[in-house]
Amino acid sequence: MSAEFPIVREPSDYELHRSNMAQYMRWLEEKGYGHFRDYAALHRWSVENLETFWATIWEYTGIIASEPYERVLGRREMPGAEWFPGAKLNFTENLLREALHGDRNKVAITEVSETRPRQQLTYGELLEEVAALQRFLREQGVGPGDRVAGVVANTAETVIAMLATAGIGAIWSSASPDFGANGIQDRFGQIEPKVLIAVNGYGYNGKTFSRLAQVEDLQQRMPSIRCVIMISNLPEEPIPDSDGIVSWDAALADGRGAEAQFEQLPFDHPLYILYSSGTTGVPKCIVHGAGGTLIQHSKELMLHGDIKRDDTFFYFTTTGWMMWNWLASGLVTGAEIVLFDGSPGYPSLDVLWDMAEREGVTHFGTSAKFIGGCRNKGLKPGEEHDLSALRVIFSTGSPLLPEDYDYVYDHIKREVLLGSISGGTDIVSCFVGACPIVPVRRGEIQCAMLGMDVKAFNDEGEPVINERGELVCTQPAPSMPVMFWNDPDNARYKAAYFDTFPGVWAHGDFISFSDTGGCVIHGRSDATLNPGGVRIGTAEIYRQVETIGEIADSLVIGQPWEGDVRVVLLVVMNEDETLTDELKRKIRQRVREGASPRHMPAKIVAVDQIPYTRSGKKVELAVTKILRGDKVENREALANPESLDEIAAIPELFE
Repeated sequence: MSAEFPIVREPSDYELHRSNMAQYMRWLEEKGYGHFRDYAALHRWSVENLETFWATIWEYTGIIASEPYERVLGRREMPGAEWFPGAKLNFTENLLREALHGDRNKVAITEVSETRPRQQLTYGELLEEVAALQRFLREQGVGPGDRVAGVVANTAETVIAMLATAGIGAIWSSASPDFGANGIQDRFGQIEPKVLIAVNGYGYNGKTFSRLAQVEDLQQRMPSIRCVIMISNLPEEPIPDSDGIVSWDAALADGRGAEAQFEQLPFDHPLYILYSSGTTGVPKCIVHGAGGTLIQHSKELMLHGDIKRDDTFFYFTTTGWMMWNWLASGLVTGAEIVLFDGSPGYPSLDVLWDMAEREGVTHFGTSAKFIGGCRNKGLKPGEEHDLSALRVIFSTGSPLLPEDYDYVYDHIKREVLLGSISGGTDIVSCFVGACPIVPVRRGEIQCAMLGMDVKAFNDEGEPVINERGELVCTQPAPSMPVMFWNDPDNARYKAAYFDTFPGVWAHGDFISFSDTGGCVIHGRSDATLNPGGVRIGTAEIYRQVETIGEIADSLVIGQPWEGDVRVVLLVVMNEDETLTDELKRKIRQRVREGASPRHMPAKIVAVDQIPYTRSGKKVELAVTKILRGDKVENREALANPESLDEIAAIPELFE
């Protein structure tokens, strides 16, 4: 399999000897845990000695706790594993360790926005803002276990609000302001927040959008809300002087000079409520614990991401995607995090590369879709920008095409570590991803993450190598959800992950692991195509189609047809291009030669746009429902629901 995924980058001498991962391996050896000749040996040790491994991560990453843990795992079974019983800690205290024990004057946050001037906060200023908001939240009766919800942009106030909430032991949940009122109520209505923090509007793609009416609507719909704190994200939009609404500045005014509170709580005390996409029904409310999120993110960011105190970490994300939570956790490293609020394509696709140059970004996080878009437009960021500070590019959201590896190394930076990472909202972290001491292979994710006992299972529940199978995790991980909200007997939790293989987490991705330890995600297993009974991952077709110059985007689905399943391909054409019969033949030939005859689409149809979730994922299942003649219930979960209407109105798809 190694010939199929040629090495396109070898680890540098710095990474092999001075990266955090290399230093952790030396530390393990000095502590007497053994000698590890390479990453594969280290990973094998981490899953064969699970409790010892996580104990070393606790120590090495410097988890701050007021009470020590009694043991690493109180219970091992899934679901229901109990991590670090006896420990008492606070998530916010750990993220603000630089302010508490380091340099208060070091920059913590740089905010770049379409609607407001660039601003920066030091760690000391961040701590002061957190303390001031905490006082106001406590005055509203917010305490441990209560919910604080945010309809918020990716700005400094959102990080402050999350840290203040977690500091007093309350639970934070956020959605991006482009959600409609119904979509927000579908989420926050289930968790009944006491306080809502909301922007008065947002900017995107050079336009501004007021959210005052939406916020007032939510106040009426959700009686649990005692108070709305409104952030002036559109400076020209006045904040209403009405009952139950207070401006951000007014909320913090009385708390200036207060001391921050760090409620000491059990390891599995709820920290976040995140949501499933909601494309097939009302979103599931996924509850993540403070300790599990903290220790998992510390491992990923420090070791796998090699983020150090002097680095500058950026990830393009909205507050409704788990990558926002991952970005916020960057504070635990003492690094500077960069928040970007706006469109990644306005005024041009260069805007993020301009920002990366200006801010000296060392770690640049984005989506596979963005990298593909830059390739499609012929951008050459490495030639047009000074990216000398850049060491790592993270990519997630969908599989990264082999051609995008070529593009990054040819046109962005030859020396950069291209780290394709994959996990999800379900674990608010990664199963597989990047590693600074492992070669980068074209078209392949580098490795399974430390402590994650992941495999590809065939239909019989047997692990397979160099074959496609279901992505499973056979041992517990600390960032698995502590529960689903309003799921007292864990029935929905079990059904979501443990029905396929009892006692084993089935993630819902179709994956193959190679004998070198890397892997390829072939798409969602629930969107797997089955023409002629042969299982095909949708990503296998995207890899072929989306490198054709005439095509800007695509979506592939399986449609029940005459007792079988036919493959349907929807394509968005590049500007000035047309879907001709000749191009259809070219597409089918490319798919046939690059994948197999089974992969060839029976129908190829041009559309104006492909449906996406608000976190930038292609929506295959909703289109599958349309092609079956079923109704799509929860259109609020989509960024562009009108795309479904266009697809449903194409007669060719039903003949």
